[in-house]
Amino acid sequence: MENATDPSESGHLVFVDAYDADTRYRRVWLRGLGWEPLEQEEFEPRVRRLFPDIDLDDPEQIHWVDRPGQWPPWHPGEA
Repeated sequence: MENATDPSESGHLVFVDAYDADTRYRRVWLRGLGWEPLEQEEFEPRVRRLFPDIDLDDPEQIHWVDRPGQWPPWHPGEA
């Protein structure tokens, strides 16, 4: 799933790609690193490790393509 927007030109530190109900991950673009698949539990620790002073609620720093703050459901035992 390749987003039409080039996040490197957006000015955001973090760019969260579209919600996909078929996976527990969301593709997340991190300035300076590129795209990574992250699940909900990985998102905040990973972002804070790279950007310790980031405001996770600031739309100028984090852009969500859709469904801000939402992650696809996942249950233990699922792939």
